Amino acid sequence: MSSHMEIERRFLVDGRTEKPWRSEAKSIHNIEQYYLQASNLTLDRDGYLCLSDVIMTRLSKEEIVVFESEPDWIPRIRIKDGVSIFTVKGPRQGASGLELEWIVESAAATSVLRWGPFPNVKKTRYCVAGVDGLTWEIDEFEGGLAGLILAEVELPSEQQPVELPSWIGLELTGLRNWSNAALAETLMANL
Repeated sequence: MSSHMEIERRFLVDGRTEKPWRSEAKSIHNIEQYYLQASNLTLDRDGYLCLSDVIMTRLSKEEIVVFESEPDWIPRIRIKDGVSIFTVKGPRQGASGLELEWIVESAAATSVLRWGPFPNVKKTRYCVAGVDGLTWEIDEFEGGLAGLILAEVELPSEQQPVELPSWIGLELTGLRNWSNAALAETLMANL
């Protein structure tokens, strides 16, 4: 399996009652995610991955092989606690999907985001250790998605057993309409 394969399960969380993840969090992050046009994504002959004319990063040989293996990347810029992270995600098959990610210069991210507006989400992420040692990421959305809470857990394999916390609700793994990209697109379409 590729080291660039992300395996995660996602769940809806009922936030109308107690929110134990807030007090149990080992870290808390402010996140903004912007979903960009895949048609602007190019890889030049020197291995630079660009959004239109903005160089985002230079790929390693291994990353080039992975990038060229997938024709349908979804590019995203995430601003996490002030750090700019550029990600491309492939389509999901169940809980799994290819993902490449790099920390990039803030100037490059800012330059691209000036072309907006882009579909986006804003959220606060709470990272909590599960009783089985896995890390849960609980996202409390803001703005037009305020009140929505989703939780996800990354796994080393799809067969990994997971002990679900008591506050976990309906499983959303594999449901495209509940991805952050789909939520951002729906939010933008309703503005």
